Amino acid sequence: MAAPCDLRFDCGRICLDLAATADRPPAEPTGERPSGERLTGPDRLRAWLVGAGLVPRGTPLDGVDAGWVGRFRALRELLRRVVHDELRGRAAEADLALLNSAAASGRPPAAYAVRTADGALARALAGPPDCAGLLAAVARDAIGLLTDAAAREQLRQCEGESCTLVYLDTSRGRRRRWCSSEVCGNRERVARHRRRTTVRREQVGSAAPRGTAGSAGQGVVVGSEKFSAEL
Repeated sequence: MAAPCDLRFDCGRICLDLAATADRPPAEPTGERPSGERLTGPDRLRAWLVGAGLVPRGTPLDGVDAGWVGRFRALRELLRRVVHDELRGRAAEADLALLNSAAASGRPPAAYAVRTADGALARALAGPPDCAGLLAAVARDAIGLLTDAAAREQLRQCEGESCTLVYLDTSRGRRRRWCSSEVCGNRERVARHRRRTTVRREQVGSAAPRGTAGSAGQGVVVGSEKFSAEL
């Protein structure tokens, strides 16, 4: 199953990749589907589970249904609140309690090394995973991130206009500014080019001669000489 091209797996951690499946700020009400919703149904969630590496490709996921989608969206909103609040200061104790509960509510599926037909080793699960176990795996990943001082130092919020995504900056010199250079970075470059173009046009317009040929008492510029306009 190929992951849809709009699913993001470049934030540096599984929990941050789940948070990246919606674009709106986490403080907004969640009664309606958020703008930029990427977990729109069971098929999309299956693609995300495989793309994020929570389950190996080929794992039976027939049990994924709308109930799973709702539970993963709920964990996503919790993660977005906790991560953004920790970036600004401290997350609410009630939200941390919910995160801890999610981490303890299931057993992440155990992985096994199996030999493939061509002799290589591949990761496999003993059976179809359950929803609580996969949610626990994501919650534990978030706890591992937030309690690792070195990893927390790498947390950044994208500088793109209206972008709310958070990622781990592992670049040399910690100079990464955007969640994606191809998405938010390109938007910023386009906007910067438009601003420069607008400024140049305004400068050219302000430097242009104000006289108009055919106006009484005014001059027009032709080449490097000025001629009086005659009636």
